[in-house]
Amino acid sequence: MEIHSITKFARISPKKGREVARVIQGLPAEVALQQLSFVPRKAARLISKTLKSAIANAENNNNLPSDSLIISQAVIEEGPTLRRWNAASRGQSMPIRKRMSHIRITLITV
Repeated sequence: MEIHSITKFARISPKKGREVARVIQGLPAEVALQQLSFVPRKAARLISKTLKSAIANAENNNNLPSDSLIISQAVIEEGPTLRRWNAASRGQSMPIRKRMSHIRITLITV
């Protein structure tokens, strides 16, 4: 049985989020939460919130114990990009891209 949790429009670039998501794939859910608590990055906080939501979905909706859950997928997809402009020399403007991402975590039971 697969349990999903999705966080949309998270204000972190997908590239930075994928570095943290690679660490927790294939781990038990409780171990992954412990590892994420020691990672000093913004992406770790956002992925941790999504993982906690997926665990709560499994416990409340499907009556599954949290100790039998394993992360099968932790996917960081690209969301929309906010485009801003910054003033540059000689009257020019340079683009600033503020990227967003969608975080999707899938849990399976043992």
